[in-house]
Amino acid sequence: MDSVFDELYRKYHHDVFQFLFYMVKNKEQAEDLVQEVYIRVLKSYERFEGKSSEKTWLFSIARNVAIDSFRKQKGWKQRILEKFDWSTSQVKDDQPIPEDIAVQNEEIQQIYRCLDQCTVDQRLVIVMRYIHEFSILETAEALGWTESKVKTTQHRALKILKKQMEEMMGKEGMENEKVRMER
Repeated sequence: MDSVFDELYRKYHHDVFQFLFYMVKNKEQAEDLVQEVYIRVLKSYERFEGKSSEKTWLFSIARNVAIDSFRKQKGWKQRILEKFDWSTSQVKDDQPIPEDIAVQNEEIQQIYRCLDQCTVDQRLVIVMRYIHEFSILETAEALGWTESKVKTTQHRALKILKKQMEEMMGKEGMENEKVRMER
């Protein structure tokens, strides 16, 4: 079991952390939740039947840990907004110029704000499909859903994100116009 556990940890630790970080938007909480995921893996590995890949099984555990964490918190959305440290965003480039960093940080902040308008299920699908590049089948297996539910949830989430981004861009455009007109 130790070698299997070590292999799972080595292969997927970063992906599980990143998934949980995108869900809870707090580094320390994500680290705590990763520990909880691997505790559950240790306790339940002998019951793993191999009907799905170890990766999808691991992410289904991570999903359940994240949902359990949300259930324990009241007003978790507001706490996420207050606690998220925007300076630790996931933007990494070898030698980005300051303008690129500012634009990337702003775009990531907008996406995070828009993701907050999605349900937990929608956010799960977006993170798995677009950040971790899971296939629809892998996402369905990890979430314990049908493929059609994943597709429907993804479609609705993308619709919400598009609408939110357009509204955000529209507001910023209007604010920029007001500033120009006042000058």
